[in-house]
Amino acid sequence: MTTLLDVSALVRRFGGITAVNKIDLAVTAGELVSIIGPNGAGKTTLFNLISGLDRPDSGTVQFAGETVTGLAPDHIAARGLARTFQHGRVFANLTVRENVLIGAHTRQRAARWPALPIGAALEFVAALIRPTWMRDEQELLDQEVRDILGIFGDRLLPRIDDPAHSLSYANRRRVEIARALALKPKLLLLDEPTAGMNQTETAEMKALIGELKRRGQTILLIEHKLDLVMQLSDRVVVMDDGIKIAEGPPQVVRHDPAVIEAYLGHPTLGAAEKVVAAEAS
Repeated sequence: MTTLLDVSALVRRFGGITAVNKIDLAVTAGELVSIIGPNGAGKTTLFNLISGLDRPDSGTVQFAGETVTGLAPDHIAARGLARTFQHGRVFANLTVRENVLIGAHTRQRAARWPALPIGAALEFVAALIRPTWMRDEQELLDQEVRDILGIFGDRLLPRIDDPAHSLSYANRRRVEIARALALKPKLLLLDEPTAGMNQTETAEMKALIGELKRRGQTILLIEHKLDLVMQLSDRVVVMDDGIKIAEGPPQVVRHDPAVIEAYLGHPTLGAAEKVVAAEAS
């Protein structure tokens, strides 16, 4: 299978703290790989390095066969990598439709024009006269937005023209994922998509991620809810103190003594293993 993401010996230090310590990670097309670990393990820092929000001190990131280490986030996004954030980020004063359309920006014709100032001038003129190709592109994108929102059932489509600030917390998280999907990503990074959600909302999110996986979407997932991780993942990577301490199929990882100790800090692994198994069942 094609290796879509290849992270090699990635290191990121903040002063005297090594947040990511020589991490190797590979994701093949069509896989759902989960990254788990205690708070402060370095999971989100790893996402930031992969997506270009931060630069590593050493190591490389290859995406779709191209080295993207240190590239700006928009350049990496243009290559087909989309992500969501741990605490959720939407444009509160824009509508649901407008928020999702932003995700498609790198695919629009105007985004491929030259850099400032020529590109800005061309975009300004096109916005004034709205040529046929621009109108056709907008109609196509509007339909794509509706198709994406349809994946969420009746949660977002009836609210397509509502401002994002009027949505519930769970719906704002759904809008963020919809915006990422508008990029038509080769790889989708989801950072704790069920954080702050109740049991019903979590079940809906699990069903959504499962549907995306069935459609062939490659996903790299950070998640603390182990039942979701164990049921959906092809592989699980476990981090602790910036180091990868385990990797493998879910049923193998859930019984790894190093993983159990990292989560519970308990040297008596018999009792600790039962707790982790119960959380993941």
